[in-house]
Amino acid sequence: MWAPALLVFLRLVQGFAVGGEWGGAVLMAVEHAPSGRRGLYGAWPQTGVSAGLLLGTGVFSAVSLLPDEQFLAWGWRLPFLASALLATVGLYIRSRISEPESIAQAAESGGRSRRPLVDVVRGHPKEVLIAVGARFAEGGNYYIFTVFILTYLSEQLDLSRQVGLTGVMVAAAVDIAVIPLWGALSDRVGRRPVFIGGALFMAAFAGPFFLLVDTRSPVLICLALVVVMAFGHGPVFGPLAAFYAELFPARVRYSGVSIGYQAGSVVLGGFTPMLATSLIVWSGGASWSLMLLVAAGALIAAATMAAAPETFRRSLDAEPGGDAQDRATPDGAPSREAVPTSN
Repeated sequence: MWAPALLVFLRLVQGFAVGGEWGGAVLMAVEHAPSGRRGLYGAWPQTGVSAGLLLGTGVFSAVSLLPDEQFLAWGWRLPFLASALLATVGLYIRSRISEPESIAQAAESGGRSRRPLVDVVRGHPKEVLIAVGARFAEGGNYYIFTVFILTYLSEQLDLSRQVGLTGVMVAAAVDIAVIPLWGALSDRVGRRPVFIGGALFMAAFAGPFFLLVDTRSPVLICLALVVVMAFGHGPVFGPLAAFYAELFPARVRYSGVSIGYQAGSVVLGGFTPMLATSLIVWSGGASWSLMLLVAAGALIAAATMAAAPETFRRSLDAEPGGDAQDRATPDGAPSREAVPTSN
């Protein structure tokens, strides 16, 4: 009885840790980025999601080759022990990075909020809603493409779990490669066009994705996963870190980014598994219900981003809504017309 309870407790601790550190990791990358490269720099921490998926899936595939008796006795502990080593390396790196200049200046001038949670919710409710809405394209759908698909393949299509694991690993590797490319593209054309394009592709490809999966062909299943990651998830997830950082002012940026992202995680991560399972049962195992679920999430995110402001020209030192940031140059410096001149 105590073993599963302790495991659940540790997973909760892990969730709290991710919730607190994700915002810090992406902001550290974005705020240290050179001029005009915030999208690229912010995309690198984003690759950690698929890198973790690739590593975790690979380790699980390896330990699953053990006989059941050995797996239950000690094999399942190996991934957790390995993750402790990675956490130690991450803590070492994090402790030796200096604060970005904008944060240091805010601290010196007393510009940091004393009640960041309250100030974010009261002062920036629109930005929080935009941050949550933007997650609908990848928050729940990423779970469907990488986790639920394994259950769907084994239980609905009677395929070996190894087929799904192999496809997910290949797709995760491709995702790692393309996320920085989409982030870099958003530095040139803007966050909104890249994000909206990826979300619309994800919605349009929801039908073909499950049609390919339903063929039961391992090659076509892998192809479907690679395509949706490369042209759906990549362009949505790549620019997201820079977009979030540019959405909130420095004094509440950390809290705003974390609240928006993790609130989306709670809503989508909590309800998507239950909803996907219920839809499969309700539809008698037919995949069309999952097509609608994926497309709906992607379209909600696309509509949210269409209603959001373009942020890639903003200065991270400016308050959203201010004249200077709206007339900033692509590298984040105020344009000449934004700087007051004397007659």
